[in-house]
Amino acid sequence: MSFEVFVRPAIRKAAGHTGLFRRSEKARALDAFGSPAGRLQAARGELGTDADGHRVVRLVGTGQGSHVLGGLARAGALVVVPEDVTRVEPGDEPALPGGGTPVSEQVQPGLTHVDARGQARMVDVSAKDVTVRSATARGRVLLSSVAVAALRSGEVPKGDALAVARIAGLQAAKRTPDLVPLAHPVAVHGVVVELVVADDGVDVEATVRTADRTGVEMEALTCVSVAALALVDMIKAVDRTARITDVRVTAKSGGRSGDWTAP
Repeated sequence: MSFEVFVRPAIRKAAGHTGLFRRSEKARALDAFGSPAGRLQAARGELGTDADGHRVVRLVGTGQGSHVLGGLARAGALVVVPEDVTRVEPGDEPALPGGGTPVSEQVQPGLTHVDARGQARMVDVSAKDVTVRSATARGRVLLSSVAVAALRSGEVPKGDALAVARIAGLQAAKRTPDLVPLAHPVAVHGVVVELVVADDGVDVEATVRTADRTGVEMEALTCVSVAALALVDMIKAVDRTARITDVRVTAKSGGRSGDWTAP
């Protein structure tokens, strides 16, 4: 909440953007709650619509107890109460200074992998369309100059380290749901794993393709991670300081959100 109220607007202002806050809308409070005088107050809220068609907001997951996770799952709004308001009663629509700005600000949908009770769940994707999707991930294995030289000369004691790492990545992409508990079993239709030896280590890249109801970002990440692990296993006799780093998704395509490429 602090990020949404203070940090994000500051970052956007520094970047030259004029719209500092996310989309907001007016909502009536369903709960009574107090707010310290002279201080902007923010709380998690669950937006809804009453029988008369008015937008309403209920506080969820307040406090610091274990129930907060369930509140996070339901929360879809950030309720903002201005400094000059010390008490909100059901039905109130207090405005931020400047007039007319709503008390609720839409920030994000709930955590999709957590249900209303805060328990982990697998998201139901059965209603989604089957589309062609792909995802690309990258990572690096930082190595000593001695290990790099051994890879380039083919003198790694265990054998062809790059070939073993590539096969390990291919196998891992197909086994992702066994390793990542809430990942969906998808039909992996294509996997390409590239390992390029650089002066300071090995660059690993994997692209996974499918025609299914959900994306393959986790498959691409798992592929890169396990390929990197296999490489470390193959090279550890030469370099005990080998380090895996910078594993991330760099691009995806297909699905409802469309194409995306990391900046």
